[in-house]
Amino acid sequence: MTAWERSEFRRARLRVSVLVGLAITVMIAFVGAIAYTVMVQAQQTEVSRELRYNIAYGVPGVAPKCAWVFVLEDGVLDVGPFEVPGGFPLRPDIDAVHTTGTAVPRDVTANGTEYMVLTSPGTDGTTVQAVFDLRYQLADRAHLLWALAIALAAGLLVAALIGFGVGRRTVAPWAEALARQRRFLTDASHELRTPIARAYLRAQLLAAAADLPDSQRSNLDALARSIRGLADVVDDLLQSAQLDPRDAKPVDLADIAEAAVVGETERAAERRITLALDHPGHPLVVDGIETGLRRAVDELLANAVRHTPEGGRIAVSVRSVDGQVELVVADNGEGFAAADAEGLFERFRHGPGEGRFGLGLALVREIVTGHGGTVSAAGRPGGGARFTLRIPVAGRRAAERERISSACP
Repeated sequence: MTAWERSEFRRARLRVSVLVGLAITVMIAFVGAIAYTVMVQAQQTEVSRELRYNIAYGVPGVAPKCAWVFVLEDGVLDVGPFEVPGGFPLRPDIDAVHTTGTAVPRDVTANGTEYMVLTSPGTDGTTVQAVFDLRYQLADRAHLLWALAIALAAGLLVAALIGFGVGRRTVAPWAEALARQRRFLTDASHELRTPIARAYLRAQLLAAAADLPDSQRSNLDALARSIRGLADVVDDLLQSAQLDPRDAKPVDLADIAEAAVVGETERAAERRITLALDHPGHPLVVDGIETGLRRAVDELLANAVRHTPEGGRIAVSVRSVDGQVELVVADNGEGFAAADAEGLFERFRHGPGEGRFGLGLALVREIVTGHGGTVSAAGRPGGGARFTLRIPVAGRRAAERERISSACP
């Protein structure tokens, strides 16, 4: 399994875990919100009932604990014999109700607590104001909120454990299917390579026969090229299945670029294409699998040669940029639409001109992402194409992993 695939599996497990955890958390929060709302409504109803009772039957000094009753009768305000909270009674409300005869409910925040106040006309021309201290109800609400917070924290922990377990069980079949696919690709590629090589050799031997007509020789040459193309596809499949980041070693990307240019020189010369290589003249080392990186760079350069007309130019450059080794393959060929840039790296995607893009560029991205790097394409129709490959310099990925692991116990 490649590093990219392991990263995708981790992301998938994380997404499943987060979704399960979020669902459980939302459920706990929803139930808690309902419980809190019901409690507050019940308290409000109880206190309102208490205030109405005190308005009807309470007298100053006889009201229950945390409640006070004030009565205005014949212009005299009776506040009772006991100490009342600061700011009470609310004389403006008493005067207003005495004048209008309309009850006035009010919530008051004072003295570090909250009060519910109801001022209403009483019997025999009196005006009564009932006050209720909500400090105990507020304490009950605070206790409920603390309990809900503890339950939510515990629920988050349980949700994380459940989500982790569900994520592992959900992603495990995917990983197993991918492993089986890789084993099948490896076995099938190995089995196909020998008969394909034999068919290619026989086609070449037949094409080299001296007594063949030119038309048959051309057909045999075309057959040999088709068989060779089939062999390249099998090699791509085998390379894709065998990439393993545990085999990574220091690799000089500048040397690989130089070897790729040398390998394409003859084919480029046949089409009068100019190949130019620009690198700093010293090693640009990355941690990687040399065969995979050679395949990726060879494919980028071969792709440029295929799409560059006769007399064109291809420039290959390698340099170090911000802790990464950057390799650029640019040509002045047919180019492509900007909308097709991402699709170039999809397997067997249908495209303009030659139809399918095949496995080549898809394998390039797989190799590069497996090395912790990126590959991108830019171009415009008739204006050439530019492929940029970036891979962290040797030791940078290991240092980054060590930094992350030390920061996350």
